[in-house]
Amino acid sequence: MQPSSCCSIKTEARKKNIQLLQSIPRKSSALAEEMMLIPGGTFLMGTDSREGFPLDGEGPIRSVTVDPFLMDACAVTNSQFLEFVTDTGYITEAEQYGWSFVFYQFVSEQTAKQVSSVVQGTPWWWMVRGSCWKHPEGPDSNILSRLDHPVVHVSWNDANAYCSWAGKRLPTEAEWEYAARGGLFQKRYPWGDQLLPNGEHYCNIWQGEFPNVNTAADGYKGIAPAKSFPPNGYGLYNMSGNVWEWCADWFSPDYHLYDSKDNPKGPLQGEGRVIRGGSYMCHDSYCNRYRVAARTSNTPDSSTGHMGFRCAADIKDREIN
Repeated sequence: MQPSSCCSIKTEARKKNIQLLQSIPRKSSALAEEMMLIPGGTFLMGTDSREGFPLDGEGPIRSVTVDPFLMDACAVTNSQFLEFVTDTGYITEAEQYGWSFVFYQFVSEQTAKQVSSVVQGTPWWWMVRGSCWKHPEGPDSNILSRLDHPVVHVSWNDANAYCSWAGKRLPTEAEWEYAARGGLFQKRYPWGDQLLPNGEHYCNIWQGEFPNVNTAADGYKGIAPAKSFPPNGYGLYNMSGNVWEWCADWFSPDYHLYDSKDNPKGPLQGEGRVIRGGSYMCHDSYCNRYRVAARTSNTPDSSTGHMGFRCAADIKDREIN
């Protein structure tokens, strides 16, 4: 993600972050936050549907087993990430680089005057200086009214650091999909096969004509609060849409063809980390990756205004009453 001139700044800041995290005890109350017990079991992972993206490695459908584990009911919020930063002094990678990617419609006129770069092929993404988790749309924005929203502009490295502090971890991709399905068998979404059951919205995605017209028929043009819409069968909110969620695995379009089917953890190395769930920018005409089997990736130092994360934990790390 970063320009080459940022490499030395990044290295020094990362060393400082590591030292900070090593010197500060894990958050003792982190596991008291709402986590849901995911029972574990064997399920059919992936899809062979034509609406999928074969080059992403969504298929073939295969039988996968995961052990019981815990998962946050919601994506990590601005409030929670603020507590982490206050406790540790952690500096996110977007802050180190001095910029992050912001959807163009959310940038103020004043900030827009300072934007000089857009992403080729996806010009709706602007490189906005001063944008980061606490200034999501640039330096003249803040999170004061959005403390219950998922934190964004966090890289995989940032998410992993939060998990270490909280005594948790990122979910594996298999765990994420198993949990997202909520106990349903090979359904398209966490609630079933219909996007709008009885005409009701169950997730936060784009309505209208992407990328110019968003009718916000689901109630939100941007990110929704972390606990929006009905939860799935395991009590998890917004497993489709709202914000992309980092997983622990390196991304590969075909490694799953050879990987273990018992608690798979993906390849040992790669260029990008898996992200799952889609975001408020997903639209059927462009990116229908809000399906539970959909997957894609980003480099572990990347951050955007539509990527967040939620944590998982091993049951042995928490006393179950």
